[in-house]
Amino acid sequence: MNKFNFSMITIGLAISFSAMAEESMTKEVYKSEKERIELEYKSDKAKCQSLVDNAKDICKAEAKGKEEVAEAELDAKYKPSKKSQYKAHVAKAKADYKIAKEKCDDLTGKPNEVCQADAKAAMIAAKADAKTQMKTPNGK
Repeated sequence: MNKFNFSMITIGLAISFSAMAEESMTKEVYKSEKERIELEYKSDKAKCQSLVDNAKDICKAEAKGKEEVAEAELDAKYKPSKKSQYKAHVAKAKADYKIAKEKCDDLTGKPNEVCQADAKAAMIAAKADAKTQMKTPNGK
């Protein structure tokens, strides 16, 4: 490898590490954000109480999914790594899947089966995309 390529790789790594350092946060900020997420979840969940039947289930799934994604993204910011970014992407895929499944419950028969299959296929594709992103050199 010539000196130019080696220098460019070194510069690229330095930029990547500095970007990761900028995204990190203090323990106090992390705790405060974690508490904010928890309070927001409780508030969102409380809003679901006035709903009935499947609308209530969908609302609860959305609130829980939003909380889980926010926590995974917070963890990825607190301890940046490809693995934590992967976990955040998977959390989003799982949350979307749970919400989609709840929405499918409004359907019956064959439309419900198709809806469930589509929801599962979307989750599998999102997880595969997350795995691919984790394996790419720049992770994005």
